Amino acid sequence: MGAGKSTIGRQLAKALRKKFYDSDREIEKRTGVSISWIFEMEGEAGFRERESKAIDELTAFDNVVVATGGGAILSEENRNWLRSRGEVVYLSATAEQLYRRTAKDKKRPLLQTGDRRKQIEALMAQRNPLYEQVADIIIKTGDQSIQHTVNDVIKQLKKTKKNFSLS
Repeated sequence: MGAGKSTIGRQLAKALRKKFYDSDREIEKRTGVSISWIFEMEGEAGFRERESKAIDELTAFDNVVVATGGGAILSEENRNWLRSRGEVVYLSATAEQLYRRTAKDKKRPLLQTGDRRKQIEALMAQRNPLYEQVADIIIKTGDQSIQHTVNDVIKQLKKTKKNFSLS
């Protein structure tokens, strides 16, 4: 959450001449409502069910870059689809970087109550081991430019022949 999956993914797809999909935007298109609304009405479990369906469908396409939501990695089913259907790029950032990048964002349901910094740290403790388990490539996003990060990803992907997803 806040690592740059959508931004980097969009630029990466453009550079590689592939179609770009953001699983959260696809869910919003399909339902006609925001992710926040889905969380409010269906809870996290309802959202995760929709997310898994979208990831299953999107990862079945060829010549695509798929940016998943930050919590998509929690589902074993999602991890299996990502791992078996493409190259998984984990865009890694520190808790402080994520805090700065999401500080003013009001659209992230899991960061709307309580201490945002502590919530980010708790999510990272839960998710990072899963990201590292699934990732074929790990890129530290740091403070470098978007283009620098895209170039790093491309450099690593040139060593592979599979499709890939950003996680």
